[in-house]
Amino acid sequence: MITITVNDRELTSLIERLQRKLGDMTPAMDEIGAAIKLSVKRNFEEQGRPSRWQPSRRAQREGGQTLSDTGRLRNSFTHRAEPHQVTVGTNVIYAAILHFGGKTGPRKITAQKGKALNIPGIGFRRSVNHPGSTIPARPFLMIQEQDKIAIGKIVDRYLTKGL
Repeated sequence: MITITVNDRELTSLIERLQRKLGDMTPAMDEIGAAIKLSVKRNFEEQGRPSRWQPSRRAQREGGQTLSDTGRLRNSFTHRAEPHQVTVGTNVIYAAILHFGGKTGPRKITAQKGKALNIPGIGFRRSVNHPGSTIPARPFLMIQEQDKIAIGKIVDRYLTKGL
């Protein structure tokens, strides 16, 4: 008769440590959120990735960057890490239409600070009826292929650290 005894104490201990780490991945999720925010900033710097955005009329006219007139949107991204997910987003109200594209509705524009609006080609008016605008999609909140690799490394590093 042959008897084989397997001591699985080390394996059981390793599995228990992994289970604890998997139970609360907040530190890894926080790092992933920071990495995604950097990627979004890079999307603005490169004017779209993997495909470049259609330049805005304002950027063409002034020689600036599309979606970066004041930098408000570009600098507004935050992230919230939780045990099993991370949320990255912005509270800038116009972010969705700039990201997905769409059409704004017609509206009346009235002079606020001055007594009249100076409309090029039209002249001075107290108010004008704007027909609405078509805004092309310029996706900025995107996870790129290299981000997926970086996220995998973050998770791998988190799970294997201290094992």
